Amino acid sequence: MLFDAERHHYQVLNIGWKEQRRIYGVIIHVDIKDKKNWIQRDGTEIGIANELIAARVSKEDIVLGFHAPYKR
Repeated sequence: MLFDAERHHYQVLNIGWKEQRRIYGVIIHVDIKDKKNWIQRDGTEIGIANELIAARVSKEDIVLGFHAPYKR
């Protein structure tokens, strides 16, 4: 996990080895900008946005940054 609380960047990474193959990938990447939760990457099955909503974060405070602006 990478947490940069000063700049408000948060990531969960998958790093390691599977047999002879290197594994590296971002599972979750969330930034907090202008008091909104910007989901930049969500590689989870349930969806980090759903988890935030379950934690009582307002839908208006969640931005799906991985979607083009016209889709948000």
